[in-house]
Amino acid sequence: MPIASVNPATGELLRTFFADDAATVDAKLASAAQGAHEWARTPISERATLLTRVADRLDARAEFLARLCTTEMGKPIQAARDEVAKCAAACRAYAQNAATFLAPEVVDGPLQSVHVSPLGVVLAVMPWNFPFWQVFRFAAPAIAAGNVALLKHASNVPQCALAIAAVFAEAGAPSGVFQTLLVEGAGVEALIADPRIAAVTLTGSEPAGRAVGAQAGHHLKKVVLELGGNDPFIVLASADVERAADVAVAARTVNSGQSCIAAKRFIVVDAVYDRFLTRFVAGMRALVVGDPMQPHTQIGPLATAAIRAEVAQQVEASVQAGARVLCGGIVPPGPGNYYPPTVLLDVPRACPAARDEIFGPVAAVFRVADAAAALELANDSRFGLGASVWTHDIREADAFAADLHVGMVFVNDLVASDVRFPFGGVRASGHGRELARHGLREFVNIKTVRMSRIAAV
Repeated sequence: MPIASVNPATGELLRTFFADDAATVDAKLASAAQGAHEWARTPISERATLLTRVADRLDARAEFLARLCTTEMGKPIQAARDEVAKCAAACRAYAQNAATFLAPEVVDGPLQSVHVSPLGVVLAVMPWNFPFWQVFRFAAPAIAAGNVALLKHASNVPQCALAIAAVFAEAGAPSGVFQTLLVEGAGVEALIADPRIAAVTLTGSEPAGRAVGAQAGHHLKKVVLELGGNDPFIVLASADVERAADVAVAARTVNSGQSCIAAKRFIVVDAVYDRFLTRFVAGMRALVVGDPMQPHTQIGPLATAAIRAEVAQQVEASVQAGARVLCGGIVPPGPGNYYPPTVLLDVPRACPAARDEIFGPVAAVFRVADAAAALELANDSRFGLGASVWTHDIREADAFAADLHVGMVFVNDLVASDVRFPFGGVRASGHGRELARHGLREFVNIKTVRMSRIAAV
């Protein structure tokens, strides 16, 4: 079945690819299995050297890759450039720290220790919204740890998927260390079942996570799931309201609103609600929507027509349930998958804007009486990815950091991924961690080694 690459800003068909046939998939699996055997025995210093060369290739091809990202999934061009640079930085960070992160832990003398060894072939099922960063934040630590990577990317970004494989090849990656599979989603179940696959990582929707998690569990394979979020952005009475409102605009509209860690529910205490809302709405209305190749554009098109249709349906369902549109909320005419920055008020807790993840620039604003009510509403979600809390009261900040049911809490800042810190969530937002030392050690065998009566040499 053909895999189409379509420009979401214009609807133009860019290229068509044919999915890998069964023989090609089997050959890549065989190459990965052989590569895993050899790469696991490669010294950490050589793995680090490869990652450094990959970073150099990313830098050398940065403009090409950024434009490819913008053309294929609609990301504003400066954000695309930043994404490529972030990938290079992650490769260098793991090149510099892998030896430390993987060092044996001495428990009780040199003959009793804990070692780590790679699991083997890691299958990555990755999304389109950060087509480079999502891949590299799994691949850099996995490869540094001695695993090899097999990428099944989202079907609407085949050019980005192939470009990543080309970067590794140009950097001199040994055969089988990194490969891209061009397969449809229906082929993932068979890949997970294949005994040559040792572990699976998925970044994607809640339904996809449930399916992949169940399949990996059936085959008793390690799995990391980074799923959706309905992140709260909580503004308390002591906050710098003006700065909070300005950052809130950026927090909701990062990647045109197509981010799992984008703030989606804005929970504001009554004492500062009016000030926050006035500035926040003005900021949302002022955003420039347009051609993502233009440097002044802040909001590009959504990645596919189906995604825009779903966003529009979620907004309409929320309005029918009683929410009120303060700005936006109308699909614009003309080509491209554009959707305007939208603010909803009076949002019922049972509607999509409160309960589900809206993957577009749509903000739901809630007015609450006090900090206790803000915490209760923030935790009233099946998701648990990130949360942003705005306060200048240290006791309040500590209390929210402890009591929010999420994987990441950012105080007086927006939630963001950073190679230095573990990334991931709880509940319906998934399990396992990416990035930092924790991400590198997700796909390793933690092995106890105890030696007795060993003669000194």
